[in-house]
Parts: sequence; structure tokens; C-alpha cells
Amino acid sequence: MPKSSAPANVEAPAWPKLNHGERETLREVLIHGPLPRAEIARRLGVSRASLTRITRNLLDHGLIIEGATEQRAWTGRPSELFDIAPEARHFFGVKLTGDAIFAAVVDLGAHEVATAEEALESRDVADVVARIAEIFTGFSEQFDDIVAGGVCVAGDLTQDRQLVVDSPFLGWKDVPLAEILTSELGIPIATENDVRALTATEHWFGAGAGCPSLALITVGAGIGLGLVIDDRLVAGFHGRAGRLDHLKIDGAGPFCPEGHRGCASVYLTNEWIVRSLQGAAADYPEAVAHARHGHPAALQAFRDAGTALGVLIATVANGIDPQKIILTGDGLPVWELAEPEIRAAIDGVLSAGSEPLELDVQPFQFNEWARAAAVLGIRTVLRF
Repeated sequence: MPKSSAPANVEAPAWPKLNHGERETLREVLIHGPLPRAEIARRLGVSRASLTRITRNLLDHGLIIEGATEQRAWTGRPSELFDIAPEARHFFGVKLTGDAIFAAVVDLGAHEVATAEEALESRDVADVVARIAEIFTGFSEQFDDIVAGGVCVAGDLTQDRQLVVDSPFLGWKDVPLAEILTSELGIPIATENDVRALTATEHWFGAGAGCPSLALITVGAGIGLGLVIDDRLVAGFHGRAGRLDHLKIDGAGPFCPEGHRGCASVYLTNEWIVRSLQGAAADYPEAVAHARHGHPAALQAFRDAGTALGVLIATVANGIDPQKIILTGDGLPVWELAEPEIRAAIDGVLSAGSEPLELDVQPFQFNEWARAAAVLGIRTVLRF
């Protein structure tokens, strides 16, 4: 891991106290930069003089840098560009599954600079917190400017995301994880549902950057839906927005464990695809391999999954009307193996007269969850 460039005898820089205008300016450069001063002022609706004061403070804090110049076509004058100083601060992130901890450190530009992964030997809250603290300590020896972080889990959190209400893979209920870890690590730690964390990351730093309205669908161990509306991440009144895993696909289909007949979860999740092969595949990668080699039952399982995914995508498009829908997750081979079924189902469900659907299929690596958790730290210090 690279070491921080700060001298050992100099106190590590904390996150500075920024006013509203400074936070908004930094956010604009994070998402859209490098940007000239005039463009930032236009986006934020502030005067050039006000923006000069704002950028001077951000420069003094080492959060932005003056980069290259850009020639203005309408005046012929050069305009200096402001960009993020990515190594100014670092942020810590953890994704918890039922059996593993995935951790990452990112810089201010959300670039991953260090990772760690280890088995979760105990799901007891105190044991998990202790392991996270040990991983954080190891990272802190390499990066002495980690100022905030985040942890994401599959499951339900309260609307303010302070309490993990229910995380089935961990067996947790009503755990104030953010408060516990903030006290333990000594930096602000945010907690979030993993899909919402990934959605927020795509909204600021990924395929959805600059989109005021966005939906992200993940397929894999479960089905996730994250939403951004009017540039705001949607949690829902009870913190459970985006629950479409039990959307009915076929009234004559099999029952899921919760008693829903023919819902999306019995067609589209990795586990159910494997289960539908009735022992012909030991796990999801083997089911994918069978389908790629033309195994009839495997091909049919993925076609059924594709139909379910197409219905889900079109339902989101009809209900939310997002600017873009991003599709990702470790179950993404369904797109490769059943794209015709997905598109046919979309066409069959999408409302007549709808605008062309902008669907962005994004490759996925599992450590993206940990990076997304670290981005929670960036959003926390900027109060988003």
C-alpha cells in the first residue's frame, strides 16, 4: 500500500469545516470537474466574487487544485480549471456479507487505493466491530489522513440510516452500527443499505454522474433497486424504498420462501437459477458454464431469468421515468445469456409512447461494494 506523503511529525489533516457554498462547489467539481470558475458560478448561481472566495478557501484547505487552462471560444481568453486534489484526504469503506468482510480505502476522487478481504468467523456484533477496527488500524498505518468512512450491508435501515433494522445475511436486528463504529474508530462512520450505497456511488462517480434521475438494478444473490430522484438518493419513509424482488412475474410459477407465487426472486437470483437445474449445477458459476455450453435446462433457466429482469426493468421505467437505468451485479451473466428475452419483456411491459430507454449495463467486481461504502464517507463530510 502507498504511504501518506505527510511527514511523520506533522498532525494528519482533519476534514475542514466547510460552509454550504464550499460544499456545493466541491461537489460540483467532484462530479463534473475539471470546471472553469465561470461554469461553477453559473451552476451554483453565485457571483464570480463569491466563487473566488469559495475557491480560495478550498485551495487553502488543499481540497482542489488549479489545473490546466481552457480557451473560451466566445472571448478567446484562457480560463483556469479547478479540479479535485484526490490525495488530499482518504476514506474507509466496508461491505459486510454473511461470511466475509470486504474493505477499501479511496481518495477524494473515489479512486480505490487499497483493499482487504477476510473471512467473517463470527457474526456477533462485537466481534465484527473488532475485526473492522483491526482492518482500519492497518489501513491507518499506511494512510494517516482517513477522515470518514462507511459500512454497507444487505438489509433494511431506518430512514436516517443510523440503525440496521434487519440484515438477514448477518442475522442482525436493531443494531446502531453507525454510532458504535464512529465511537470505535474515532471518525464519522455512515451506514447504508448496500444497493443504495452503490447507487450513490454511480450517481456521483460512475455511469450515472450528472443524471438528476437514475435507477440502479443489481442482480445476484438478491435483487436490488436504488433510486435517485431530483438529484437525491431515495430511502423511503421506512427506509425500504426499492423493494421489487417480489414483483409478480408468473401467477403459475413456484413459491418463494416468503409465500409469493412466481415473483422475480424465484427466477432471477443466482440461488434460484441453480435450484431450477435440480442438481445439474453445484453453484452459479457452474450454471453459467452449462448455459454457455448449450445445456437445455440451464439455457431455459436463464431465459426465464431474462424475462423476469425485463419485466422488472420496464416496471421501474414505467413507475419512475428515470433518465437512465444502470444494470449491474454478480448475476450479470443473465444479460449475456438472455438479452433477447430481456428486451422482449421490456417491449411487452413498457408503456406505449415511452421515450427510448437508456439502459447502461456495467461490468461488476465484488469489491465495488466496499468502494461504495467508502464513498459514503465522502458524502458524509459533504452532508449528503
